[in-house]
Amino acid sequence: MKKYWPAAVGGVAVVAAVAIAAPSAVGAPTGTRAAAETRTATTAATAPQATAKAPAATPAAAPAPAKAPVRTVRPGQRVDAGRGFTVWLTREGKHWTGPDGYENFRSVVDGNIDRSEPGVSHQSEGDATGVFHSGLYYGTRKAGRVELTDAEGHRTVATLVALPGRPDWGVWYAHTPAAGNGGGSLGVTLYDRAGRLLAELPAFDFPTGRG
Repeated sequence: MKKYWPAAVGGVAVVAAVAIAAPSAVGAPTGTRAAAETRTATTAATAPQATAKAPAATPAAAPAPAKAPVRTVRPGQRVDAGRGFTVWLTREGKHWTGPDGYENFRSVVDGNIDRSEPGVSHQSEGDATGVFHSGLYYGTRKAGRVELTDAEGHRTVATLVALPGRPDWGVWYAHTPAAGNGGGSLGVTLYDRAGRLLAELPAFDFPTGRG
């Protein structure tokens, strides 16, 4: 902005033009520099803030697959049933031997069992050191568990084996301590995979031996 003041110089009025610049703050940016700094400040204010990276989540361990309730074995495959006993299956039925090496057989095709409905059988042999129990389960493709129950209510869960292809029969076996009569008074119960009762063989006294 310009202002004019009259001045007398030698009696002659002289108009002097004096340019007065508007005062500015000390150190304040001017011109292009000020615009650049303004833009820089604006950019800094509007730039998105960096987001802290979250640590990668550790995937949960996959649960172990449930153990199959029935072990599948090949025809004629020997299964170590413990304490000197061996079990194997053929298309005709159940075979087993004890410590004495004597071979036993229980047929599933001779008509002595009715495979049209669930059922279970029981054979046992042993001595003062313990009793080996085994039998057939049949009439179902959904077998899940076989239990032996003694007179005092103690339960023993048997091992189940079957041939490939989900046949409607298989074999179970278990060991129990020796009883006073060599293994009697044990009930045998067959359940499906959902825990439902399929068949039961009531407890009764019988002499230990090959049955």
